Amino acid sequence: MPVHIIQRGNNRQAIFHKEKDYYAYLAWLGQGAEKYDCAIHGYALMSNHVHLLATPGHANSISKMIQFTGRQYVPYFNRSYERTGTLWEGRYKSSVIDAESYYLACLHYIEMNPVRAGVVRHPRDYRWSSYCCNAEGEPNSLITPHSMYTQLGDTPAARQKVYSKWFSTYQGLESLADIRTAWHSGTPLGEDLFCKHIEWVVDHKIGQSRRGRPKRALTPFSETSTPKKGL
Repeated sequence: MPVHIIQRGNNRQAIFHKEKDYYAYLAWLGQGAEKYDCAIHGYALMSNHVHLLATPGHANSISKMIQFTGRQYVPYFNRSYERTGTLWEGRYKSSVIDAESYYLACLHYIEMNPVRAGVVRHPRDYRWSSYCCNAEGEPNSLITPHSMYTQLGDTPAARQKVYSKWFSTYQGLESLADIRTAWHSGTPLGEDLFCKHIEWVVDHKIGQSRRGRPKRALTPFSETSTPKKGL
């Protein structure tokens, strides 16, 4: 099952300063994903936090991948900027996603983060996200397409066309709160049956951040619309 992962800098401090920092993080993330069998479908590296959408191959794939990446990146960052101590704000946050109902909405949420933060007007203008790969076919060895994405078309070009068109007309405004609540609380994001199934599997009452299918937003994306704060 895909998982939405968020990791923030300690006290919301910057975790990337220069271009080389983003490249270094992505390189180690890729190594960690391969080493621990974790398929990454989307990401957005913001100045003080990271969003990932990934499917683990094993129960500990995500935790091992994040741990591996941190063990490489934090010493590099501390050496580069003559600092010491922790870089991250505790353990990463995550939420299991009901792919049928929320996969595309969550990917959209992640890739729109730079727009909501007011960094760019359109997601294609932000270098440190997976948008240009998923929507425009830019080569990216880090990305493994999820089945929900590949079902959008018979060829890569067809999928990109459908995805970019959907992306340009759907803001997911009504699902923003649901997605945020899920990763803040660490609860599953999906319909009632999905959430109940997760609880049955783990044999524990973990709560649900949302019961029901996300409603389609009616407001189209506009390059002249006022950017909103990213989270």
